[in-house]
Amino acid sequence: MSEHVIKRHNKNLLLYHIVCPIKYRRKVLTEEVEKGLKEICLEIEKRYEIGYIEIGSDEDHVHFLTQSVPAILPASIVQITKSITAKEIFKRCPQVKRMLWGGKFWTSGYYINTVGYYGNEKIISEYVK
Repeated sequence: MSEHVIKRHNKNLLLYHIVCPIKYRRKVLTEEVEKGLKEICLEIEKRYEIGYIEIGSDEDHVHFLTQSVPAILPASIVQITKSITAKEIFKRCPQVKRMLWGGKFWTSGYYINTVGYYGNEKIISEYVK
């Protein structure tokens, strides 16, 4: 269960369900790629005030249940996540880059929704798993 973030001038609990499709909806999310994706997100957590509560994937898209602070816009969470993970996945798994011509891992689009703390977080968390 996520916790409120307490800062000097605010207390918040901002949760987002983000879905990012793979470019061309290619089925490249093997266990190796998914494991790498989770490791990369742990590194992102160290550099930015973004928490990844759950990360789950289907063959051609990834669900992120994230928590952040008001200073980081939801679109920035997506941009940070997609840019860093794409670069790192291509470094770690060169076979994926060969499957996705054009040098892009993610599509330009995404889905994002706020998650209500009192009720929806557990449901979304289970869905993302």
